[in-house]
Amino acid sequence: MIGLNDEYYMELAIQMAERTQGQTGVNPVVGAVVVKDGAVIGMGAHLQRGTPHAEVHALNMAGSAAAGSTVYVTLEPCSHHGLTPPCAERLVHGQVARVVVACEDPNPQVAGRGIKLLEEAGITVEVGVLKERAIKLNRFFNKFITTGMPYVTVKTACTLDGKIASRSGDSKWISNEAARALVHTMRHRHQAIMVGAGTVAADDPQLTTRLEVPGIQPIRIIADSKLSMPSESRVLNDGLAHTIVLTTEEADQARVKVLQDREIEVLICGAGPRVDLNLALKQLGARGISSILVEGGGRLNGSLLELGLVDEMILFLAPKLIGGFQAPGAFTFAGWDRMEDGIRLKDLEVEMIGGDNICVRGIPERKEENRVYGTG
Repeated sequence: MIGLNDEYYMELAIQMAERTQGQTGVNPVVGAVVVKDGAVIGMGAHLQRGTPHAEVHALNMAGSAAAGSTVYVTLEPCSHHGLTPPCAERLVHGQVARVVVACEDPNPQVAGRGIKLLEEAGITVEVGVLKERAIKLNRFFNKFITTGMPYVTVKTACTLDGKIASRSGDSKWISNEAARALVHTMRHRHQAIMVGAGTVAADDPQLTTRLEVPGIQPIRIIADSKLSMPSESRVLNDGLAHTIVLTTEEADQARVKVLQDREIEVLICGAGPRVDLNLALKQLGARGISSILVEGGGRLNGSLLELGLVDEMILFLAPKLIGGFQAPGAFTFAGWDRMEDGIRLKDLEVEMIGGDNICVRGIPERKEENRVYGTG
């Protein structure tokens, strides 16, 4: 239990921000708490891109009592005019006495300017309370705003011997019900979900969020270099979410036209024969997609991993051994000759899900260690 101190109130701000994951688009999730004379007098979170930020909601709740207060905010208040006015100026106008910031904003338009504006107005500013928690909270935003590329999470469910299906192709169900419910929450929190054409052909998935309460539907992305998906596939016909197909210049133009007539967006990603995944991610980032949950087969998972395009991995391990020389594995790629060259996961988190499934989260280590966006 945290004592009554700066961490206590920042924890409250972080909890509010956590609840809005998935609904702010390319914007960060932010929480703010206004405290005066030992009492919380205002609270707020950023709810949707283009709407008032967390600080504004919290100050509006506090009203004139905000004068002389301390404001706890999970991310440096913005200092520029975007879709909304600068929050730093709003704090100055509210005559707050002190602002406690969890972490600086990596957005080049802010990057310390918000803190400077507050200090120049005579407001005491302290930075770094629960910093690592706050950075991790906005790992999607942090990568996107600094690189223009989406944050890529690869999720897979496999047996203890690494199989994602039996030799006959049967994959229902490897994970338990609790694990599958958690995956739907992950879909809600990512802007897009991505699979390969093989997954669509084998499973005919909807790629939607299905929870006890309504969730946000992610954009559906299918990598299909030859446009070989069955035309009756649900993702091509149900209209439940915006759908993007990644293909190559070798794709049959008549099939491209059929997809476009169904209001499916087609992106040409390289000359072929396979989709250029690096180019694909750049094009998706240019369309404002800041996070992608990959639920593909072994080939797509392996290709992304081999190219160094995976930012986070989530593996659900079921207590089963199924074997099979032809049974597909979770990651299919050429691999390396030496064990020491293998990709190591760091910052591991391990928990039991539903009593018998193990969830392992980790960050693939890269040689270019500067490519870490709040994940460890």
